[in-house]
Amino acid sequence: MTIVGDNAATTVGGLGPAGAASRGRRFDLRAAVFFAVVGLALLSLTRVITGANDITSGGTVGATITLAVPIALAGLGGLWSERSGVVNIGLEGMMILGTFFGADFAYFSHSPWMGVLGGVVGGMIGGLLHAVATVTFGVDQIVSGVAIIILSTGAARYLAGVFFTGQQGGGPTQSPHVPSFAQLKVPGADKFFGKIEGHHWFVVSDVAGLLRGITTSLTPFTILMLLLFPATWFVLWRTAFGLRLRSCGENPDEAESLGVSVYTMKYIAVTVSGALAGLAGAFLVDFAGIYREGQTGGRGFIGLAAMIFGNWRPGGLAAGAALFGYTDGLQLRQGSTSVHALLLLVAMLLVLLAAYLTWRRRVIPAAAALLGAALVFVWYSVTNDIPVEFVPATPYIITLLVLAFAAQRLRMPAADGLPWRKGQGS
Repeated sequence: MTIVGDNAATTVGGLGPAGAASRGRRFDLRAAVFFAVVGLALLSLTRVITGANDITSGGTVGATITLAVPIALAGLGGLWSERSGVVNIGLEGMMILGTFFGADFAYFSHSPWMGVLGGVVGGMIGGLLHAVATVTFGVDQIVSGVAIIILSTGAARYLAGVFFTGQQGGGPTQSPHVPSFAQLKVPGADKFFGKIEGHHWFVVSDVAGLLRGITTSLTPFTILMLLLFPATWFVLWRTAFGLRLRSCGENPDEAESLGVSVYTMKYIAVTVSGALAGLAGAFLVDFAGIYREGQTGGRGFIGLAAMIFGNWRPGGLAAGAALFGYTDGLQLRQGSTSVHALLLLVAMLLVLLAAYLTWRRRVIPAAAALLGAALVFVWYSVTNDIPVEFVPATPYIITLLVLAFAAQRLRMPAADGLPWRKGQGS
């Protein structure tokens, strides 16, 4: 059986054209490096022109990591599930279970590592429920996902009332303070990179801000969660197990005909999906040092959007989550001042898009991009601020705009969301 669409064709019996796949990987790596360099240069140019020095500061980078990781991990859970052909909009509910179980395990064991385990357990419970409903009983995957969210919300409130009521600071809507991981800081990095950042040199100070944020804001939990992205890429794209799992999301009938246990693969994928979403919930508890009702704040749905933006691949998913985390962190740190500076960045990006579309001889879209750039630049030029009501919505607006521009290149797994029963292809 052949799987198409991931840079090159692959087969269940083995990898396909290795040369084509290798060229695709080299292209992806070069494109990622190119866009990262161009993005950093544009951010640096925007900082120099506007004087909004916080847009590349170490504090903003640290906030970006903290805000992006749970979104990215929820999206990673969605990627595992949808690569096997099961839509999982219940990620939000699995994150909710992860927040409660993470806080419960950490509080009563007095260990943040037990909180990590609790997040996995809570998320896996939600994932198994979703797998039983959709894989075994054939319940509509959207209906099942919504039911998981509703059940998780009610279960978390009930269990919090049972376990946390009577504990100091605890109750049905929150836990007492729980043990959290300490930050890991490279000795001297804050002072060294902070000094370079303080000179506000073009690009150099921005790189220093990036390095300062990375070397002063990580925890063991953050590092563990970041390592899950290359691990997922390796398992799903470099192992026979991953190939079989992805074949279930592309053509389960042919996968079954070649001896792949489709039900087993779907169960594994959806359970892992729940575990990853639960970890994302436990991360929120670890960062805040407490469980609160509504703590997930819709991050499961945003994770799904990041997964779609990333074209159902770990690298693109991480980029989409970083974009949301960056805009969210920026508006939290400096509010409308830095968000206003982003208008100039958006105008420059639209000009570059217009140049690219002109090179591709797509005149009408290029003209529309130029018009958009002119309007955004005028908005930036005639104002010194933006309405305060607009600031909190900035991350969501940016995410929707990026998804709209990226929609034409997206390709979901061919059998994603389609009901499947054993033997239906025979």
